[in-house]
Parts: sequence; structure tokens; C-alpha cells
Amino acid sequence: MALGPRLDLRQSQSLVMTPQLQQAIKLLALSNLEIETFIGEALDANPLLDIGEAAPAPVETIEAEPDLRRTTLESSPVDQLIGEGRAADDRPLDIDATALDIDRDTGDGGGVAPEPTIDAPFDAAYDGEARSSGGGEAPGIDEHGGFGETLAEHLHAQIGAVCRDPRAGFIARFLIDQLDEAGYLPVPLRDVAGDLQVPLVEIEAALALVQTLDPTGVGARSLSECIALQAKEADRYDPAMARLIDNLELVARGEFPRLRRMCGVDEEDFADMLAELRTYDPKPGLRFGGGMAEPVVPDILVSARADGGWNVALNQATLPRLIVNRSYYVEMRGVCAGKEGRDDRGWLSEKLADANWLVKALDQRQKTILKVASEIVRQQDGFFRHGVSHLKPLTLRAVAETVKLHESTVSRVTSNKYMLCERGTFELKYFFTSGVASADGEGAVSAEAVKAAIKQLIDAEDPKAILSDDTLVDLLKARGFELARRTVAKYREAIGLGSSVQRRRQKALAGKR
Repeated sequence: MALGPRLDLRQSQSLVMTPQLQQAIKLLALSNLEIETFIGEALDANPLLDIGEAAPAPVETIEAEPDLRRTTLESSPVDQLIGEGRAADDRPLDIDATALDIDRDTGDGGGVAPEPTIDAPFDAAYDGEARSSGGGEAPGIDEHGGFGETLAEHLHAQIGAVCRDPRAGFIARFLIDQLDEAGYLPVPLRDVAGDLQVPLVEIEAALALVQTLDPTGVGARSLSECIALQAKEADRYDPAMARLIDNLELVARGEFPRLRRMCGVDEEDFADMLAELRTYDPKPGLRFGGGMAEPVVPDILVSARADGGWNVALNQATLPRLIVNRSYYVEMRGVCAGKEGRDDRGWLSEKLADANWLVKALDQRQKTILKVASEIVRQQDGFFRHGVSHLKPLTLRAVAETVKLHESTVSRVTSNKYMLCERGTFELKYFFTSGVASADGEGAVSAEAVKAAIKQLIDAEDPKAILSDDTLVDLLKARGFELARRTVAKYREAIGLGSSVQRRRQKALAGKR
């Protein structure tokens, strides 16, 4: 066998991600508002693209009988023609260059096919919701103002009135900018002195100045200092109150007899001190806002039908309709006629292909989102009818197998998208929850339903008979939930509810008000 270089031809298959395919995948993960921004950029880059009149929103109808599983997805005019046996009347989306040349010569533009649209009846109940992104009586976006003045702005406005020394004012303003949203100073004073290269005593004086500002308690470095500042402002900072504030951890643990002995007061005075302590604000900075409110705009709208089914539609208010300006293409092709316009014709054809592809990609995106959202509504029918207690465990794979899509595609579709229904606005990811085995061994229930049951039991418990985690396990088992004690504790902590000991102390404090 001779050794030497040679050329061989071999056939092989491989998956290639074209730029168009990559862009289509990216479009799936974008919300409607992000798509609106994307379309604005596309309009600037491609002169053949234009915004058309708003088309009726595509609606998927879900029948009330779950056994039927009958879906009516309103189709495009192309699908309608096929269904009516008039497929020959259809025109391709891309423009036939030969037909355009003939039309240009004859002056007749009738050969240009109209832009395909997804025609579908739009439920009249959505007409107001699509424009206000909420129910008919919900306030519009223009009625939602910002949170108002921020804490930093409020404090900066006061510095000029209480401090005439520019150096001290500069240090005080620097400290104000270091405060967190609750009004606390998380940075050690020595670090501030090192950053500003000034003596520590000047930093302490500037902090004392900040602590005199409204609201009282800002600039504190700990909870005890924050409460002490407010007690001094109320002229209640006597030695007994000082000892109580210095031992707030004992208050949290409910060790009242020990605290009363430490403070040296009787039960009546101690009760008054506790009542006074509860009037102070542990986070004074939270009274102020942090900027403009960002309302959540739903991408999918769900409404109940008179026959008990559901209508699922896209929110057209946030989804501009993109079309190809074919008359402009015909005009520009005529301008580029001749040998000297060969490069221009090539550029124009490229822009036409990009425009056609983008229109198709956006149309496919709408159909994919509608298909996945409708399957979620179908799977979680109990939630939409009865609430979170009927939320079923659901996975991306289960939806992907039903709608014949890849699991990663379903994941992209459900990212950054919200659904508006009669129960509120929910992120699509909310409907995918883990399952908990039922007590009878048949099926499973959603973790969210278990959390709702735990919260309901704890909210209804008697202050004199606080439910332990073991008791919750028994009560949940009676309701059909088979859980271990550690699982109940995990879910209880996840919804922000304390242990039985903590709840007993909290309710004991509340009873002394």
C-alpha cells in the first residue's frame, strides 16, 4: 500500500444551525414586549417590512368535556382555502420575480399575492382586556404611577437645610448613597474613612447628622440602633427601655419573665414597654419607593366560555402585525432594472427573502405559543375552575409529548411569558410544579396545592392549640396528602410560616396588644 496524499469524496449527514433557525429559536424565548422591540429594529434595517393593520387574534377553543379533547385552532387563509377545496387559489408567500416583471411591464400589480394573515374570531370580552392588559374594571397602565420619591432623594433634599458645612455635607451625602433600601448602613465606618481619606471622627459626625434626618431610624447599623433612635425621638429611651432594646433577641424568643427582671419593672410597665416597642418601624427606608413600577403585561389571554370551555388567545395589543411591502418591492425593482442595477437587485432580493422569512417565523411563533398555552390550560383545567388546590403536577416533557414538540422548545415558549385569566396573571412556569404522592396511592397532587393546604390549616389554628408539624402530617393525610414530617416543614418554611414554637410566641405577643 503506497503512502501519499489523495482526495476522497464522502457523503455524511449533520445538523447545521442556519442563522434563520437560530433566529427562530431566539424568537420563541422572547416575550411579546421584547418581540415588539425586535420588530422595531427589523423595520429600521429592512425597507420592505411594514406594520399592517391589527389582525384578529388567533383563538384556540377548548371544549368543556375533557374526554373529547377537541381543539379548534383558527387557521390562516391558506389553511381555509385547503379546507374548502380551493388550494389552487393560494399564492406562495415569496414573490415570483417573473410575474413581477410582467406586472411591471403591463403596469398591473394584481399579480402580487396578498400578505398571509391568521384570521380568527376574537372574543369580544377580550377587546378591553387586550388594550388595558387586564380586566374591564382594572386600572390602565397610565393610572399606575411610580413609587414616588426614593429614600436617597428624600434624604438628600434635607441635607442642605440642616448642614452648612460643605465638607460635612459631602460626607453625609456619601453615607446616604451607601444606605440599603431599608435605611441601614451596611458599610463599616472605617471602610468609609479609608475610601474618603478623612478622619474617622468626621465620618461619625456625618453619620450622626444623617441619623437626625426624617424618617427617624435611617443610618442605623443594626436593628437595636434603629429602634433606639426612634425611642430617643419619642423621648422614651430610659434605662429600662435601653435594656429591652439591647436584648431584642430575647423578645423574639419570648423570654418575657427574664426580660422583665433585667429591666427591673413590673408586669404593667413591661406590657407598656412591649406595646411601645411594637410601634417602632424596623425598616424605615421601605416607606419610600425605588423607581417606576413595572406592570406585567400578559402575553396570553384566557376566558371562560358560556358552555364551560375555555378560549385561549394571544394578546394582540403587544404584538404588532408585520407585513411585506410588496408594492414598494415592485417599484424598487423597476428602478434597479438594467445591467447597472445588478448589485442593487441582489441586495433587494436578499431583503425580500429576509422579510418573507421573518413574517413566516413570527407566524410560526404565534402558533407554537398558542399550542403550548392551550395544552397548559387543558392540563390545568382544575386550577382555572377551582383554584390552586386543584393544581396538578405538570412537567415540560408531558406538555412536549402531547403537542409533539421538543422539551427545549416548550421551555423556551414558557420563558418570560405571562397568562391572564380570571384568577389573575401568572407566569407560564407557575403551572409546572412537582408532584406529591396522594394518600390513596392513586395519582399525585401539586406541591403548590400542598402549600395552600398547609397555609389554610395554620391560618385556622387555635392560638391556644398551635399545630405541630406531626399534627400537620396527620391532618394533611386526612385530606389525601401523603407527606413526611420533614417535607411538611420544608413546604411550611417555603411559604414563610414559622415553626409551632415561633407561631406560639408570635400569637402570644399579638394577644398582649
